[in-house]
Amino acid sequence: MFDYPVTLMPDDGTILVTFADVPEAITFGNDEEEALLNAIDALETGLSFYIDDKKPLPAVSLPAPGQKTVCPSPLECAKLGIYQEMTAQGVKKSELARRLGWHMPQVDRLFDLRHASKLNQIEAAANVLGKHLQVQIA
Repeated sequence: MFDYPVTLMPDDGTILVTFADVPEAITFGNDEEEALLNAIDALETGLSFYIDDKKPLPAVSLPAPGQKTVCPSPLECAKLGIYQEMTAQGVKKSELARRLGWHMPQVDRLFDLRHASKLNQIEAAANVLGKHLQVQIA
């Protein structure tokens, strides 16, 4: 769902990592493995800017043949899914808090990609948006 194509380019002895869909996400690594690992953090940071600015998340483009992709961690993907659904429905954070019976700091933490929210909180948010959380091992 949030598997973004990544561009890896040699850059002065390192590998530069960029995302066409999320231009805010830029990082590097000493080799491809490190670059892809750092890309996860850069992508999560870049996407958090959209949440902070209350903007829709950027659409994921199709990767070119052989192009690698990077996805946020599963917990962050769940949070991003809730944010995306909330945005699609036009539900504001205050309305989500009201529906959940939570205080605003609890809702703010739900959308903080650095906060280790519990899955039952994410599931509750999905439920009040008329959705449900699915976890699958692929």
